Amino acid sequence: MRKGILIVVSGFSGAGKGTLMKKLVQEYDNYALSISATTRNPRPGEENGREYFFLKKEEFKQKIAENGLIEYARYCDNYYGTPRAYVEKQLADGKDVILEIEIQGALKVKKQYPDALLLFVMPPSAEELRRRLEGRGTETQDVIDKRMHRAREEAEGIEEYEYIVVNDDLDVCVRELHEIITAAHNTPLRNKDFIEKMRKELEGEK
Repeated sequence: MRKGILIVVSGFSGAGKGTLMKKLVQEYDNYALSISATTRNPRPGEENGREYFFLKKEEFKQKIAENGLIEYARYCDNYYGTPRAYVEKQLADGKDVILEIEIQGALKVKKQYPDALLLFVMPPSAEELRRRLEGRGTETQDVIDKRMHRAREEAEGIEEYEYIVVNDDLDVCVRELHEIITAAHNTPLRNKDFIEKMRKELEGEK
C-alpha cells in the first residue's frame, strides 16, 4: 500500500488556504484534512472538532507537556497546534494528510518529517489580500492591519517551501495542488523502500 505524504500548507491570512483545502478534499478522495487545535475564539459558523479543536490556554499547554502536538506556534496572541495521533494514523492508512499551519510550525514539521511536502498559498497581489480580509466582515481594521503586517514578515520565509501556488481562480488552483501532490509521490526521497527493494533484486540477478 502506498504510504501517505504529509502535506504542509501555509500562506498569508486571507489567501484562501481553508477554502482551497476543503475543495481539494471534496474533489479527491485520498486526502485527510488535519484538524488543528487553537486557543482563538470560534468565528460565526465554526464548530469545535470540525474547523478546529477550540481549547483554553491551560488545556493547550497540557497538550504541549504531554508531547501530544507535532508542532505549535503563537500567532496574533493565540496558540495553534497539530495533534499528533490523528496525523500518524492517517499516514499509516495511506492517506495524504494536509496540515494548514503557519510558517513557524511548517519548518518544525519539516525537521520531524523530512519527506513532508511544503506548499505556500499566495494571493495574486497584496491589494487582493487586503480586499479578501476586509470582505470577511469578521475582523476590526486593527486586526486586518496586524494581519497585513504579519504577511510582510512571512513573505521573508517563502523560499523555505518547495512550491508556491497562486490562488486566483479556485478551480485552477485546486487542480494545480492535486497535480503537485501526485507528482511528489514519485520523488526518490519518498520512495526509499522501493528503491532499496529494486537494488536488492538487481543484486540477485548477478
